[in-house]
Amino acid sequence: MWDKMASCAIAQKAARDPVPVSTQGRTAVIELPNEQAAALKAKAAAEGLSLEAWLNKLAARQESPPSRPHRHVADAIVENMRDIPPEAMATMPTDGASQHAHYMYGWPKKEA
Repeated sequence: MWDKMASCAIAQKAARDPVPVSTQGRTAVIELPNEQAAALKAKAAAEGLSLEAWLNKLAARQESPPSRPHRHVADAIVENMRDIPPEAMATMPTDGASQHAHYMYGWPKKEA
């Protein structure tokens, strides 16, 4: 949501007091009851920030990249296969890739 919004404004319903928050050039207005708007301003003030700065900080936190690096799917498969006992691995078909339709759907095996 924040990455598509360029700017955000919070307005109190009664007073219509917009607070612009610049993110990437657009503006959206979120209407809140006075109590909720005051609560957000209080949270910002507790961190020593304006509401605009506090919302920008919140938006930046939401856009941060995942903390865990991506890994190749083959690495995940190998890791999961380590827990399978050797006896069970010995019963696995050796032609599983070429005959996958037979093992998955019960179709007749293809001739090699």
